[in-house]
Amino acid sequence: MNVKANLSPEDVARACADAMWAEDDASKGLGMEIVEIGPGFATLAMNVRPDMVNGQRIAHGGFIFTLADSAFAFACNSHNERVVAAQGQITFIKPGRLDDRLVAKAREVSRGGRSGIYDVRVTAGDTVIAEFRGHSRVIPGTWLPTQEP
Repeated sequence: MNVKANLSPEDVARACADAMWAEDDASKGLGMEIVEIGPGFATLAMNVRPDMVNGQRIAHGGFIFTLADSAFAFACNSHNERVVAAQGQITFIKPGRLDDRLVAKAREVSRGGRSGIYDVRVTAGDTVIAEFRGHSRVIPGTWLPTQEP
C-alpha cells in the first residue's frame, strides 16, 4: 500500500520533514528551527549568535546561505522523494546583525521530472537581507515507506 495515498500532502510534507530533521545535524547544530512546512514550501529560522558574525561584525554570509539552503532542502524534500541541491545562488541585499532572528521562506517555483527550482527569501524582521535560488535534483529513495512490510 502506498503511504502517500493514506496521508494528505500536508501530512506527507510534515512526515518527510520529521524524518529529514532527525538526521540533519548541521541545521540543528546552528540552532535552526522549522517554523512551517508544507508541500513545496518551508520556513526555517535561526538566531545570529556571536560565533556567526564576521570581521565586519555582521552575519557571515556563509551562515545566511546555509539557512537559505536548509529551507530549500526542506521545501524540495516535502513530496516524499529524496532530493539534493544541484545548484544554489544567493544575492545579499542587507546585512544581518548579531541577535537578529533570520527567517528563510522557501517556495517551489517549478518541479518536473527529476528537477526543481525553488526561491528562498531571508528576512530579519521586515527587512529582506538575501534572495536565494536553488535548483534541485531527485535521487533514488523516499523518506517514507512506499510499501507496508
